[in-house]
Amino acid sequence: MAEETVRFPIATLTLNPTLDVSYTVPRLVTDQKAHATGTRYDPGGNGVNVARGLVSLGVHAHACLITGGEIGTLLTRLLADHAGYLHPVQVADETRINCTLLQEDPPLQYEVDGVGPKVTDEVMAEISEIFLHFAQDGIGVLTGSIPPGVHRDVYAKLTRQLQEHNARAVVDAQSSLLQEALPQHPYLIKPNRYELELLCGRKLPRIEDVAREAQILHQEGVEHVCVSLGGEGAVFVDDSGTYFAAPPQVNVISTVGAGDSMVAGLIFTLTQGQDSTDVLRLGLACGSATAATPGTRIFTEPEARALMDQITVERLK
Repeated sequence: MAEETVRFPIATLTLNPTLDVSYTVPRLVTDQKAHATGTRYDPGGNGVNVARGLVSLGVHAHACLITGGEIGTLLTRLLADHAGYLHPVQVADETRINCTLLQEDPPLQYEVDGVGPKVTDEVMAEISEIFLHFAQDGIGVLTGSIPPGVHRDVYAKLTRQLQEHNARAVVDAQSSLLQEALPQHPYLIKPNRYELELLCGRKLPRIEDVAREAQILHQEGVEHVCVSLGGEGAVFVDDSGTYFAAPPQVNVISTVGAGDSMVAGLIFTLTQGQDSTDVLRLGLACGSATAATPGTRIFTEPEARALMDQITVERLK
């Protein structure tokens, strides 16, 4: 692991964490029991995964999350080995479980997301206060789904509150949550192509179409815009220009956590003041390295660094 080089705080918020369970099976057959050849249990949820990715890069982020019940206890114990500083707020109901089924022949991936516990206004106020405290003068990462009881404008409010705490907001969320936050001008957003299409209300079949919409978001006040394109790579836009890179060649095993790993790589390079090409290269490398790992495991730094030489960044504008 690299030495920690980021000297100001990074806090991640996970309102709807999960215990990620993955099973690898030879083949799924209707009405027949499938015997797993591999099983993994990992702490999950988008913000949790970003924190795990930052730890892999040598940065101990503050992971703020809501946990509940016995599943929440297990999640916290598992996360203690994967994250920097943990700040859980407890609720009575059980933390959700997400399940990933990985079929070997033919290779297929199935995912089932559980339902998280209802979160009261009081709990939301408590976790928000903790998150804003640890993001003060640094970066606050707002990512993932929201549990029952939380209002749809939560990321918009927290983006504004982060700015009041002299912190920069990273928002990576479903289109409606992201759309609410855009008028507050986040520091970094990372929609995928589908989410960007929902935001702009049209299909974006070409890289040039994606780049144009990303440029518009940047012009409207988002400092850094990264659009992930799956197997096609990613587009990155900031003040220095518009860039595109294809992903490295890897054997994709499981895509769980790949987008969160990309966010971790983007944040890491941005906080080090690296140029835009290296920001995009490491972000793609982290996401691709996670996609090449089994189940719900995420990348290690050597795995990501080894892929960077395969990534060539093209300047579009």
